[in-house]
Amino acid sequence: MIRRTPISRRVVAGLGLVAALTLAACGEKKAAAPAAKDTIVFSILSTESAQNMESYWKPILADMETSTGMKVKPFFSSNYSSLIVAMGAKQTDVGWFSNASGLEAVRRSGGEVFARTFDPSGTDGYKSVIIVPADSKLTVEGLLKCDKTLDFGIGDKKSTSGTLAPMTYLFIPADKKPETCFKTVLSASHDANLFAVANHKLDAATNNSTALSLNRLAKGGAQADKVKVIWESPTLPEDPIVWRKDLDPVVKEKVRQFFLTYGQGDTPVAAQQRANLKRLSMGGFKAADDTHLLVVREMEALEHVGLARESGDAAKLAAAETALAGIKAERVAAEGKAGLAAPVN
Repeated sequence: MIRRTPISRRVVAGLGLVAALTLAACGEKKAAAPAAKDTIVFSILSTESAQNMESYWKPILADMETSTGMKVKPFFSSNYSSLIVAMGAKQTDVGWFSNASGLEAVRRSGGEVFARTFDPSGTDGYKSVIIVPADSKLTVEGLLKCDKTLDFGIGDKKSTSGTLAPMTYLFIPADKKPETCFKTVLSASHDANLFAVANHKLDAATNNSTALSLNRLAKGGAQADKVKVIWESPTLPEDPIVWRKDLDPVVKEKVRQFFLTYGQGDTPVAAQQRANLKRLSMGGFKAADDTHLLVVREMEALEHVGLARESGDAAKLAAAETALAGIKAERVAAEGKAGLAAPVN
C-alpha cells in the first residue's frame, strides 16, 4: 500500500505565496508599460470670447497636430485661476499664459517656461494701458482724484497688464487704491472692459496694447477706435508658453520643436503660419526659461514694497525691500548672461 505523506500547511502557504508574488510581478510589469501619450491638451487664455480665440488658434493647433503626430485638444478659459488649477490637476499639458498667471503656474502647478511669444512689429514687449471713451475729457490726474464719482474696470487678479502693472506703476506709487478711489470697480476680461468703455458703460478701464491691436485687426477697430489711452506702463515682457515639468521628455521635444520652428523660414508654408500668428498679434516664438518671469516677479515685489510702506510697518517694509533687492539682482544677472536690456526701472 502506498503511503501518502500529508503536505504541511506551511508548504501550501509557501506555494500560494510564490504564486501570488508571481502574479503580482506580472501585474507590475504590465502596469509599468502604459500606453504612449497620444493627446496634448493645450490651454489658451481667452482675453476675447472663446469662439473668437478658437477661430484664431484652430489652424495653429492643426499645424501642431501635423508637426507632433499627436492629437491636440484646446482648453479655453478667460479665468486665469482655472488655467493654473487645470495644469496643477494635470488636466492640461501645455498652455499660453500671461506673465502673472504663468508665474503662478510655475509656483503652484508644476509648470515650467520653455518658450515665449514675440511681436510681429519687432517691438519686444507690450504695454498695460488705461482707456477712456474717445470723447472723454478724463485725464490721469482726474482719475487719481479718487472722488468716488467714476466707474472703473480692472482685470483679473492674475492679469499682468489688467491688474499687476497698473497697481505697480500707477496706483501704489500714487498711494491710491482702486477700491477706495472709484464709485464701482468691476473685474472683467480685456475684451469686456474695452466694450464697456467704448459704449460708455465704464468711465475708464485697464487694458493692453495687444488687445487694442487685436480688436483693430479682427474687428476693424469696432471698439478700439471708440476709446483713447490716457496712461501706459513701461514695456512688459511678452507672454510665456508653459508646460508641465513632468511631461514625457519625448513629448516635450516634439512640442518644443513645433513652437521654435513655427513661422520660421521663407517657404509658402512658413508664410501661411506667420499669417495665422498675425491674427493673434504674434510674430512667433523664442526659447525661454523661468528667468523670463523675473520681470513680473520684480513687479510683484515692487507692489509688496508699496503696500508695506503704506502699512507703516518698518519690519515688513525692510523685508519687502530685501526681497525686491534679491529679485532685482537675479534679473540683472540673468540679463547680463543673455545680453538683454533691463526692462524695469
